[in-house]
Amino acid sequence: MDIKGNTIEEFKEVRKVCRTVFEKKMLDYGTSWRVMRPMSLTDQIYIKARRIRTLEENGEDFAAVNEGIEPEFIGIINYCAMALIQLNLGPGDPLPPAEALKLYDKAIDAATSLMLHKNHDYDEAWRHMRVSSFTDIILQKLMRTKEIESNNGRTVVSEGIDANYMDIINYAIFALIKLRFE
Repeated sequence: MDIKGNTIEEFKEVRKVCRTVFEKKMLDYGTSWRVMRPMSLTDQIYIKARRIRTLEENGEDFAAVNEGIEPEFIGIINYCAMALIQLNLGPGDPLPPAEALKLYDKAIDAATSLMLHKNHDYDEAWRHMRVSSFTDIILQKLMRTKEIESNNGRTVVSEGIDANYMDIINYAIFALIKLRFE
């Protein structure tokens, strides 16, 4: 695969930041998210994406909460990883931190593998996109996910919920790369 630019290195850097936040939040909250159903996590991701869109449209000075766009994209990535874990395990008891991190890495690795294949096929087209377009695509993917959830996870010809979460992770990482490195 011929990946242009520093995509792989930039992806690794953003992943590292997101994992660090995930790990630190576990110190504060443990794995309390384990009680959540995937559809509740979808709604949490939606809230974060809507806030990003509001900040994009009104400016970060508009924010009543002193957190900008970047922390929201990090939250989207981490909530998507949690949702992928929950899709596989179902809601349940808290996990030991080491096991949660292993599952987190597995979810993010799956999304990264998907990105490498798609990025190869699309020839780094994302580099020519605006961050606001990533926000809109994430919102669209969330609407699709909610629809699939309303249909009890059944699709006729479309990818499933897990593929949408992985796409959202990748679009959010692309947005963070653009915000941090460009």
